[in-house]
Amino acid sequence: MKPKVAFFDFTSCEGCQLDALNLDVGEVLGLLGAVDIVNFREVKTNRSDDYDIAFIEGSITKESEIPRLQAIRNQAKVLVALGACACTGGVNCLKNAYSSEELLKGVYGECASFYNTIPARPVNAVVPVDYYIRGCPPTTAEFVKVVKALLLGKRPDLPNYPVCTECRVAGNICVFQRGGTCIGPVTRGGCDAMCVGAGRFCWGCRGLVENPNTDSAKDVLARYGLTIDQILERFKIYNSYSEVSQCQK
Repeated sequence: MKPKVAFFDFTSCEGCQLDALNLDVGEVLGLLGAVDIVNFREVKTNRSDDYDIAFIEGSITKESEIPRLQAIRNQAKVLVALGACACTGGVNCLKNAYSSEELLKGVYGECASFYNTIPARPVNAVVPVDYYIRGCPPTTAEFVKVVKALLLGKRPDLPNYPVCTECRVAGNICVFQRGGTCIGPVTRGGCDAMCVGAGRFCWGCRGLVENPNTDSAKDVLARYGLTIDQILERFKIYNSYSEVSQCQK
C-alpha cells in the first residue's frame, strides 16, 4: 500500500507548497505513482484525515493553530517542516518585536478587535519535527530528495555546511570582498549559493548551520570592519525567533 501524504498550510504565503509542485512531468508521475496524496488544498478538493506523512508550511501565529498542529502531529507517523516559516519561524517572526495590540491596530485599524494573534513561532516550538526542508522557498531538488528518502525508509542526507562552501565551489566573489555584508558563513548550505551567485547576499533563509563556527565568523567581521550588531540585522529577516542568540555567544 502506498504511503498517504498530506500537505497543510499555516501562516505563510503558501509559496513553498507551490514550489514543491514545480516538478517536471517525469518527477510528477513518479511521485504520484509512489504516494497517495490525500490532503493538498493547492491541488485537490477532496481531503482525508488519514495520512502517514505530513508536510507543514508556515509558522504558528494564532492560538487556534496550536491544537490544529497538535492534531496533525498525533496523526502523522512522520512530520516534515517545509520552508523557512515552518523551520525557523521565518519573516513572520519580525512581528514579535511589537505588541499584539500595536500590530492588530496597525494592520486592521478599527476592525482590530475582530482578529487575534500571538508571537510567531516555528513548528518545532509547538510539536516535535522529524525532518526539515529549508529555504524560502526550498529547492525542488531537495524536496524530491527528502520524499525519495522517506519512501525508502532512510534518513534524508541533507547539507550541514555553510553557504560559503558552495560559494567557493561556484567560484563566487565573496560578498565581503565586494563591500557588502552576508550571513553565509553561518547559514546552512544546500541552495547552491544562488543568491550570492546572482549578485546579492545570503539572507539566511535556510537557518543556522549546526554548531556554527562563530569565532571564524567574528574574525571575518573584524577583518572587514563590521560589528556583530550589523550582521544581526541580517539575521532578523528569517531567524529572529531564537537562533540569533547563538551568534552572540
